[in-house]
Amino acid sequence: MKILVTGGAGFIGSAVVRHIIKNTTDTVINVDKLTYAGNLESLTEIENSERYGFEQVDICDRAEMERVFNEYQPDAIMHLAAESHVDRSITGSAVFIETNIIGTYNLLEVARNYWSTLEGARKSAFRFHHISTDEVYGDLPHPDEIAEGETLPLFTEQTAYAPSSPYSSSKASSDHLVRAWHRTYNLPIVVTNCSNNYGPYHFPEKLIPVTILNALAGKPLPVYGNGTQIRDWLYVEDHARALYKVVTEGVNGETYNIGGHNERRNIDVVNTICAILDKIISNKPNGINSFSQLITHVTDRPGHDLRYAIDASKIKNELGWIPLETFETGIEKTVVWYLNNKEWWQRVMDGSYSSGHNGLAE
Repeated sequence: MKILVTGGAGFIGSAVVRHIIKNTTDTVINVDKLTYAGNLESLTEIENSERYGFEQVDICDRAEMERVFNEYQPDAIMHLAAESHVDRSITGSAVFIETNIIGTYNLLEVARNYWSTLEGARKSAFRFHHISTDEVYGDLPHPDEIAEGETLPLFTEQTAYAPSSPYSSSKASSDHLVRAWHRTYNLPIVVTNCSNNYGPYHFPEKLIPVTILNALAGKPLPVYGNGTQIRDWLYVEDHARALYKVVTEGVNGETYNIGGHNERRNIDVVNTICAILDKIISNKPNGINSFSQLITHVTDRPGHDLRYAIDASKIKNELGWIPLETFETGIEKTVVWYLNNKEWWQRVMDGSYSSGHNGLAE
């Protein structure tokens, strides 16, 4: 197969590209605008593969996207390009509307026109795989709100959408567009909604990399509110395996929820990272005895969702995918990766990775 991956220089996108090049015989065309979160240094181990190509293109640029489709003639699209940081969406929502909604619309139209030119087996095998988030579902009741003995609900593929932030609203909008293009134009699509990802090459603005890097620097470890918000954590390489499974084996028109079966409170995630660092690092900064002494509770985010949790039984039962990493194994691998790859994250932190980008790290 020849797979066009949008956003392939991002956190999840780069994991997908690495997985395909290292574990299959498929070809990947990585289309990425290279905003602040796009980092080609996350792809150094596969960048010289003859089955990998890169195009610095904005998905909102219709003419350029048409050129890419015409030039490479892909068999499938894996659409990961998106603005994805909730805090950034609260302070500046316009780029989320532009990229996540207008960009997805543009890509759908280019893909639809291209697909209409295909014939026979190539046309029937074509897939537009839209990668989304569990945040489109809103939030779930917290265990503290559930009566004793009552079952905690999970997000399923039938859960109604109730997004809370500008980010999740823009992703919900893009999900609806993709499904509408399937129903109206018969464009062959699959949609996936995933839980919180973590792992190597994570841009240091999200909870886990911020905690690791702030701890190493002896800086405060910020925790929103009381830290009891719950997320279902999914190791990014498990997610990459699932996404490839869906694009190659998923049923046309279907949605698959992908989760790690690892519900953890934010404060427990931070404490787990501190405990791992306490074991590994003997000379701690600022004279502290434990990294947990750096934990600092900060004002909670507006509209902060209480709990996310995925029911991933459909993808397990129908496609045979299960996560290989527990949270304990995945988070230890992640911490060790950051300790062993200081050059990667230091270049992100000082902005030197961004030469040639359209936007700099903030």
